[in-house]
Amino acid sequence: MVTTASIFFRTLAQAGITHAFVNWGNDHPTFLEELEKQRSESADGSTQIQIVTCPNEMVALSAAQGYAQITRLPAAVIVHVDVGTQALAGAVHNVDRTNTPVFIFSGASPFSSQGELVGSKNEWPMWVQDVPDQAGIVRQYMRYTSKIQSGRTTATTILRALQIAKSDPKGPVYLYAHREVLAEEVEEKFAGTEINHSKWSPIQPTGLSPSAVDTISKALVEASFPLLITSHAGRNVKTVPLITQLSEHLSIALSTSCSPVISVPYSHPHYVGSYTKKRNHFIDEADVILIIDTDVPWIETYGSAPKKDARIFVVDIDPLKPTMGWSHVDAELICRADAEVALNQLIEATIRPEHSINVTLVKERSQELKSRHDRWIAELEARENEFRETVSGANIIGVLRRAVEEKTPSRGAKTLWLDEAASNLPVVFDHVRPDVPGSFMCSGATSLGWALGAAVGARLGARVIRREYELIVAVVGDGVFLFGVPSSAYWIARRYETPYLTIVLNNGGWASPRNSMLGVYPDGYGSKVSGQRLTIGFGPEMPDYGGIAAAAGGAWSRRAESISQAKEAIEEGIRVVLEEKRCAVVECMIESI
Repeated sequence: MVTTASIFFRTLAQAGITHAFVNWGNDHPTFLEELEKQRSESADGSTQIQIVTCPNEMVALSAAQGYAQITRLPAAVIVHVDVGTQALAGAVHNVDRTNTPVFIFSGASPFSSQGELVGSKNEWPMWVQDVPDQAGIVRQYMRYTSKIQSGRTTATTILRALQIAKSDPKGPVYLYAHREVLAEEVEEKFAGTEINHSKWSPIQPTGLSPSAVDTISKALVEASFPLLITSHAGRNVKTVPLITQLSEHLSIALSTSCSPVISVPYSHPHYVGSYTKKRNHFIDEADVILIIDTDVPWIETYGSAPKKDARIFVVDIDPLKPTMGWSHVDAELICRADAEVALNQLIEATIRPEHSINVTLVKERSQELKSRHDRWIAELEARENEFRETVSGANIIGVLRRAVEEKTPSRGAKTLWLDEAASNLPVVFDHVRPDVPGSFMCSGATSLGWALGAAVGARLGARVIRREYELIVAVVGDGVFLFGVPSSAYWIARRYETPYLTIVLNNGGWASPRNSMLGVYPDGYGSKVSGQRLTIGFGPEMPDYGGIAAAAGGAWSRRAESISQAKEAIEEGIRVVLEEKRCAVVECMIESI
C-alpha cells in the first residue's frame, strides 16, 4: 500500500520535475512523512524531488519562474491552503503573463471533523481555512485548475495538468487536495506505475497556413522598408538566429518593444532600437510591419503609429490576447503560430525562385540600417559617459557592464543578467547591450519582486540543464528590492548555495508612480514637489538594503555614492560571488526622485 502523497511525488519525478519550492503547513503532514520515508530508504538520504524550503510563497513562485525561464521546463511550488495560495501574490500574475509553465499545488483543509478518516480536522485553523472555492483565488490566471479527488486518480490528474502547462500558450496550473485525500492509502495497482508518460506529451507547435506564408513572404520581398517588431520571441533562443537570418536576407529593420529577453542581439547591424517608453519613429516609415510574439508592439500615446496604408501581419501563439481587457492591432493577417516554426517557413518561402528580390535595394537598405544602428549605439555610449552633478542609471550600468567584462573569466559571455529595475528597466537593457541569446531576462510582467527569488531558481535550473553561469547579476530598484522579500530570498540563496550579485539602483523611492503622474499631469501640482511630499519617497529613513541581505543570508554589501566608489564596489562584489560563493549587494545612489 502507498499513500496519495507517495504517488504525488513519484509522478512528478517521473514527469521530469526536479525541484519543488515549498512552504509547508498543517495540510502537509503526509507529504512530510513521505519525504522522510524516501530519505530513510535512499542510499544517499535524498528525495525523489529536491525540496527547496521557502519562507515566503511569492519568493517560492518567483524562484520557480526563474527556473522555468532558464530550463523551459516546469518546477513545482507547494503552498498551504487558502492563505498560502493568497501569499503567492503578484508572482501569479507574472507566471501567467509570461507564459511560464509552473505546477502549483496546495493542500486544503480537511472535510471531516470527527476522526472518521486519517487527516481529519484536529487544529482550530482548519475550520477558518476551509473556504468554498479555494481554486477561485487564482483561477483566472491559471491554464487549468482541478482537485485531486482520490489517490487512484492522482497520477492522471497531475499528468493532465502538466500536459496543459507545457502546451501553448504555456502557463501555470493549480491543483489542490484535502488532507484526508493526501493520506489515503492506495493499492499499488492503482498507483499509476503502468502509465506511459510519452503518451502525455504537450501539443506540438503550430505553423502558418500556406496562404499566410505566401502573403507575408511576398509582402516582405516587395517592401520598400520592412520592419520586424518583436518582444519575447527570444524566450525560445532558437528563434533569435532565425530573426537575424530573415533580416539579413531581405535587410529588414529590427526593433523590440517592451522586451523582456534578448530577441535581437544588440550588436546586430539591422537592430535599430529597443522601445518601451518612447516613440518608435521606424513605425512611421515602414510600409510592411511583421509583429512576432509581442504583447504591445507600440504605444500610440507616445506618437507611435503605422502609416495608414502599411501592411501589418501578426504572428503569435496567442495573437488575440483574450485574457487582456483590451488588446488590438489593425492587421491584414492575424496568425496563431509558433515563432520558430513560422520564421523557418518564411525564410524558406522568401528564397523561392518566384520571389524576385531587388538586390540593389536590399544592399542599400542594409547600409542605411547599419548607419542608424551605429548612431543609436553611439548615443547610448555618450549617455554612459555623460557625467552630471548626480549619477545616472546609464552611468552605473556602463560601469557594471565593463566590470563584468573585465573581472569574469569569460569576459561576460557566461553571465546571466536579471533586470527588474522598474523605471530604469529599459536603461539597464540598453546599457548592458546583451548579445548572447538566453543571457538576459526580465520577469516579463508587471508585479514587482521577481528578481531576487528568480536568481535562486535560475541558478538551480542552470545546474539541471548543465549550463554554466560564472556570474548571475540582478539589477533592481530600491523599491523592487523590498518587494522581493529579501529576508527570505537571501536566506534561501545561502542555504542552497546559489550566490549572485545584486545591484540596487537607489533613487530614493518609487519613480514609476511619479512618472505616471507626470504623463497625465506634466505641469500639475505634483510636478513641483518632492517624492517625499508625494508619499512615494523613502526619505532619510531609507532601509539599509545591503544590511538586510547580510542579516538574512550572510551577504557582503557596500553603498556607492559616486562613479569611482561604484566601480570599486562592483568589482569587489564580483570577486565575492566568484571566489567566496556568497551573495553580494552593491547599493548605488543615483539621481533622486
